Amino acid sequence: MADFNVNKAEFIKSAATPDGFIRDELPNIVFSGKSNVGKSSVINRLLNRKNFARVGQSPGKTIHVNYFLIDGKAYFVDLPGYGYAKVSKQERERWGRLMEQFFAAEGLIDLGVMIVDARHKPTADDVTMAQWFKSAQCPMVVVANKCDKLKKSELEPNMALISSTLELSENIPLIPFSAEKGSGKDALMAEILRYV
Repeated sequence: MADFNVNKAEFIKSAATPDGFIRDELPNIVFSGKSNVGKSSVINRLLNRKNFARVGQSPGKTIHVNYFLIDGKAYFVDLPGYGYAKVSKQERERWGRLMEQFFAAEGLIDLGVMIVDARHKPTADDVTMAQWFKSAQCPMVVVANKCDKLKKSELEPNMALISSTLELSENIPLIPFSAEKGSGKDALMAEILRYV
């Protein structure tokens, strides 16, 4: 859909409980990632905005499911960041329950966009998140952010490590990405447009 205008983006709501999840006919492009992986920066880069999705000074600030309406045609759904050590046990449990309810509900995900750190082996939390997307049986794409911090020679082995750790099948794209430099943006947008 060439006429998908990412510059027309508006924040709709934050859902803290399952009854707040939006259920209408528009596609949901669902973003997930560790607290400090640059998820907001990736969304901002896609929308050509500096700080539309709040870039937290301290990780773990997004504890709700945030809905952004893009061009009146699709939602970008920002899931709470995970794996942040300084969050209280209760917060972590609340996050876990909210995510379980989100992934268990039918029809809330048209495309999962999972963001990992290109520089590191995916964490156990990353592996769990990938399994959640797979168990929801939704299409997904994995975005390896911060690839601008890698040497050229490191990129391929790191991508291979991410792919094997997350057990990505051949039909799951793995896109090297830099929210800072913008590389990978067109490839990710092309995947998103398949579902809009």
